[in-house]
Amino acid sequence: MTELIRKNVFSEGHPAPPDAQQRFAPHVPKRPEFRIEVPPPPPAPDFPVVPTRIEDTGLTAKFLGALLLKSLYLLGIETNAELAKHLKLSQLVADQLLGSLKQQGLVEVRGSAAANVPILRYGLTNAGRELAIDACKQCEYVGAAPVSLKAFQNQVLKQTIQGEQISVEDLCACLAHLVLPGRLIQRLGPAINSARALLVYGPPGNGKTAISEGIGNIFRQPVFVPHCFEVDGQVIRMFDPTVHAEVPSRRASDVADETNLLRKKPDPRWVKCRRPVVLTGGELTLDMLDLRYDRTSKFYEAPLQVKALGGLFIIDDFGRQMVQPMDLLNRWIIPLERRVDYLTIHTGKKFDIPFDELVIFSTNIHPEKLMDAALLRRVKYKFRIDPPSTDDFLLIFQRVCTHFGLELPDEILNYLMEDFYPRTGTGCAGFHPMFIVEHCIATCRYKGISPHLSLDLVKDALENLVISELPDHPADNPAAAVLQAKVS
Repeated sequence: MTELIRKNVFSEGHPAPPDAQQRFAPHVPKRPEFRIEVPPPPPAPDFPVVPTRIEDTGLTAKFLGALLLKSLYLLGIETNAELAKHLKLSQLVADQLLGSLKQQGLVEVRGSAAANVPILRYGLTNAGRELAIDACKQCEYVGAAPVSLKAFQNQVLKQTIQGEQISVEDLCACLAHLVLPGRLIQRLGPAINSARALLVYGPPGNGKTAISEGIGNIFRQPVFVPHCFEVDGQVIRMFDPTVHAEVPSRRASDVADETNLLRKKPDPRWVKCRRPVVLTGGELTLDMLDLRYDRTSKFYEAPLQVKALGGLFIIDDFGRQMVQPMDLLNRWIIPLERRVDYLTIHTGKKFDIPFDELVIFSTNIHPEKLMDAALLRRVKYKFRIDPPSTDDFLLIFQRVCTHFGLELPDEILNYLMEDFYPRTGTGCAGFHPMFIVEHCIATCRYKGISPHLSLDLVKDALENLVISELPDHPADNPAAAVLQAKVS
């Protein structure tokens, strides 16, 4: 090293770098290092984990005990395995509950379920039966055990719709059955990814509802929906088979391998579903946006916007509801702005839930007639859906004919574009091709002939598209003139 410094290879103020020092230093064998390999932690499960203790359920032992007693009393369930399956609880939690109730003298063992089978049958004691009757008077719910409000809130945030970002390819694939301008596809993508409110408006019959429903098919990530959740001792039913499409489970062997690896199992109180799509129209009222309390069974049904959490809530034909549009929109100001909704149970308890969903307003009424500037500001994205261009109209007509296996004569298109539309003042719309073809097919079936398109059949179909005005003067209407003469 001194020789190298003397030759100006390295200076005394700038010693050799460690690798150079190592190269010119005498070789000294390194002492072997002993390391303990720590395996990486298992990946966090993407599902709610089944609780193995009562306190892990998020519910009190008193609440679960009353639910178990009602199940014994109303349903006649006897064994711990049947109780665990019905209440969607683990076997360990069911055994803990039965043991506690047995110590309190509320249930008793009535023997084995079958010979040589180590499964016990349980029944209610007189005290347990009285307590079950009292519990039924307060609430007759005897389904799956609910989850806690906190667990429900956390799960909604965990599986937020904003966490799933779609691409141009995804959007094009899900709307491929529609003929839409490319500019509309480009604008729809960012709006969907933002998960903010959308307003889709324009003349009727040009695909507003079809576009809204098509957006619901874009998402691929599943969500977990509880059968019900509990607030202040009250049960609120959440899972709705008409809204939530359950994702089929994988093979039992695959699930067993995964759960053995993670040492965790999914909580059966949650149902794995596709992101929900709730579609409502003119029947929507303000009451449907609040908790619905069944005074007979004494538990709640979640409102529509809560069932749509994590998915889409489509308000179709907006402005034609029995409630005034401004009243309906005023109900949505806080949810749309702060992404939180507030609900109240009959005891006066008020609680909040994340408003995590994509709201789509669809209407053929001009937006300025439905909402003022303040409300329009809260609807972040607005899309006008116009009638199709001539080329798009032709493409739609050809697709419809191909679907039904029909030929499209040129004379029909010439008649529509050069005669019918200019003469009647009826603008073309996206639904016209399907409307015309379906009427032609119905006429052919009635006449007992093979379905086809002809100019006469199309003209007959178009009579159902335009409403003819009745003549005002009786002389122009012979039947009305005869009727008037008889009355006179």
